[in-house]
Amino acid sequence: MARAPSVASRSEAVRACLLSCAFAREKESRTLDEGLALARAIDLDVVGARIVSIAAPRAATLLGSGLVDELAEQFAREEIALAVVDADLTPIQQRNLERAWKVKVLDRTGLILEIFATRARSREGRLQVELARLTYQKSRLVRGWSHLERQRGGAGFLGGPGETQIEADRRALQQRITAIARQLENVRRARMLQSARRARSALPLMSLVGYTNCGKSTLFNRLTQADVLAKDMLFATLDPTIRGVTTAGGGRFLLADTVGFIRNLPPDLVLAFRATLEGIMEANFLLHVHDASLPEEERRRQAENVEAVLTQLGMDHNWEGRVLHIHNKIDKAAPESRIWLENQVHRADDFCLVSARTGEGMGDLSRLLETRISRLFLGSFELWLEPQEEECRAWLHRHGHIESETRDERGRSHLRVSLNKAAYGRFGKFFPQAAARCVEAKAAEAEQSPSIASIAE
Repeated sequence: MARAPSVASRSEAVRACLLSCAFAREKESRTLDEGLALARAIDLDVVGARIVSIAAPRAATLLGSGLVDELAEQFAREEIALAVVDADLTPIQQRNLERAWKVKVLDRTGLILEIFATRARSREGRLQVELARLTYQKSRLVRGWSHLERQRGGAGFLGGPGETQIEADRRALQQRITAIARQLENVRRARMLQSARRARSALPLMSLVGYTNCGKSTLFNRLTQADVLAKDMLFATLDPTIRGVTTAGGGRFLLADTVGFIRNLPPDLVLAFRATLEGIMEANFLLHVHDASLPEEERRRQAENVEAVLTQLGMDHNWEGRVLHIHNKIDKAAPESRIWLENQVHRADDFCLVSARTGEGMGDLSRLLETRISRLFLGSFELWLEPQEEECRAWLHRHGHIESETRDERGRSHLRVSLNKAAYGRFGKFFPQAAARCVEAKAAEAEQSPSIASIAE
């Protein structure tokens, strides 16, 4: 089956022109910044860019006929090979524009799919991107395929004119889509098993979410000491990564880095990446990363887009206490923006300012995460452990939150620890003798220290 070549697969930079469509119905003002960032994410040579105002979209070409003719002359004169339209085109509009301009046309969805195709590294990521691309391609068999009007002859004298080539191609695409969807369902089941294992580990799960290029991966690397790809580009992260984190105060949790969101993220991509993004639903806390270097209006618009995608994934709006707002790139924020953000920190306990690049504010973030982790656990307990109970001590360090630990001259450990309900039940099952010596911290504080020591006797 024939297929249009991928822009991302070409070795040379393609000369491209970006058209950012400003519709009369849109509330926010249109800029070229995001469209240019998308185009340059796959190394296009953008030799021209302009905002085109559209009062009444044309069904055939989206743009008015005069503008279409003007652009056709410009593309021929400047030897443009690709027109990037930062809007969603119907298959008919895309075909008609390609015929009028005699260049390849990519709409916003097609461009994002091209970017994802270059970024996916894992087998799962490649499957997700291919599923989204095939679904997108299936709806566009109407364009750019010179052989689609041919027909295959029917079998026997009752066969009739036979199956058209476009019907055969559509059927082949659907078969491939079904096969990939089946493989991704197997991935989803494997992820459910991994989630069950994480639940048994009793470690809290936190997930980074945010608009693309807000610095999530840089923050992830700062917190986990990992080396996940972190670049100043859109969609630098596609494949999810989970690492363990230990805060300065000894709190432990799992942190997940996820794909960034964007305005009008194609629905097919959201569906294709559902197996990956379902991890967001399982997180105890969402760390919503904002780009503090942007103007307030732009930050708010990006936050609304992130929340819209979360809703699209099936997450309700009961986020109170579950979402922490991390304003990153504070080192690049304008002075007036920084003053406003610092005032917000004093008004809300779910707000933090950091620079993942310089490390500024990471201590405040660590303390904020410590506070949230402690809310997931039961009350604190105190107990003594003998030197020969090192296995029990190690288990508590892995599965609990150690608030304090001291040793006496006999080598015994005095721990103040908090556990969640599941971990507390397993602790009593695995180490019944040590569990019998647990005393609630409040009760222990109310008594004299000899009475605590007597527990170990």
